Amino acid sequence: MLGGPPRRRSFVRLGPVLLLPAVAAVAGLAIWKHDRAPDPRDPRPVPQAIERPVNLVHRRRPASSRRLNLYAYDQAGMIQPVARRDPARVYVPNSAGDSVDVIDPHTFKIVDHFAVGALPQHITPSHDLKTLYVNDDVGNALTPIDPRTGRPGRPVPVDDPYNLYFTPNGRYAIVVAERLHRLDFRSAHTLKLVHSLTVPCAGVNHLDFSPTGRYAIASCEFSGRLLKVDVRHFRVLAVRSLPRSFAVPQDVRSSPDAKIFYVADLAAGGVWEVDPARFKIVGFIHTGAGAHGLVVGRNGKVLYVANRNAGSISVISFRKRKVIRTWHIPGGGSPDMGDVSADGRVLWLSGRYNAEVYALNTRTGHLLARIPVGASPHGLCVWPQPGRYSIGHTGNMR
Repeated sequence: MLGGPPRRRSFVRLGPVLLLPAVAAVAGLAIWKHDRAPDPRDPRPVPQAIERPVNLVHRRRPASSRRLNLYAYDQAGMIQPVARRDPARVYVPNSAGDSVDVIDPHTFKIVDHFAVGALPQHITPSHDLKTLYVNDDVGNALTPIDPRTGRPGRPVPVDDPYNLYFTPNGRYAIVVAERLHRLDFRSAHTLKLVHSLTVPCAGVNHLDFSPTGRYAIASCEFSGRLLKVDVRHFRVLAVRSLPRSFAVPQDVRSSPDAKIFYVADLAAGGVWEVDPARFKIVGFIHTGAGAHGLVVGRNGKVLYVANRNAGSISVISFRKRKVIRTWHIPGGGSPDMGDVSADGRVLWLSGRYNAEVYALNTRTGHLLARIPVGASPHGLCVWPQPGRYSIGHTGNMR
């Protein structure tokens, strides 16, 4: 990798965009109108947007778009009734140990341990918040956990579940089949296969959705590319190569107003800023070596970036679009994936190469606990969490 990352406010040379037939058919100077943002206070399901071409003329966004906050229901204490009786736990998948450790977040002690299928990668809350799924990647199964009891159930066979997401409307579960180069759309309720979408890249693994869920942007770790996927019609709209000869994109998260999607890059040591509507790279923020996991703060104002190789956590202000704090794990570590406690006071992260879990004070970055767990802990899940519904991963809530 030559040279350092571009300055945040500088425009960077863009990689080639491959427009696939579904997009190439759109005539000349028309673009697809971006998602109209719903009122975040409206509890009703979001209707699907209607795509129609608009002229290349600047249009002022409606007031509702300017006020959009995707994380308006994810703030401290906003637990849905269905999850209020669930005991507070941190569920840790040990990828190399084929097991799950369960931590009591009040005592920082392991209170349970059980075996699951081969290579568990992430633990994902279901859209309706009633089940937690262990993504048994090589085991080709999703192992359900009852969050009321904390105990596993009978595994559900699916192909290659490296990761798992749910469309915002709750209709589909998307199994991210990384090694098979697929996004498998399944019924969110029965997990029966509806459509299998082969993607034109290697290592598809993380994604996030537009406000209405009309499209998703996904990262492809092994080919340095991003995808824009039409969720309603099961098709890839466009492919963009990141502007580095060697890029390793990881986690993907939207800003609260959905104007910027952040993509962690393990090789570049920071996060790319992507304009999702135009599907263009608009900036880069350097954080630290091995930028991997992205966690939105409970107040919706900051983004935590776990720098796995640097042993640090960078705190990015959504408003300022820059790093405002950097915390280092005392004595070193390998922070990877995680989430914030329901009260917003503790950031929980797995220590991928150190067989441990870290608990940090979200105000000061002080390390509260370092808890030994099984081998190669990965996408841990903090439960319960605020939010009306889950869109997957380790607890991306809206």
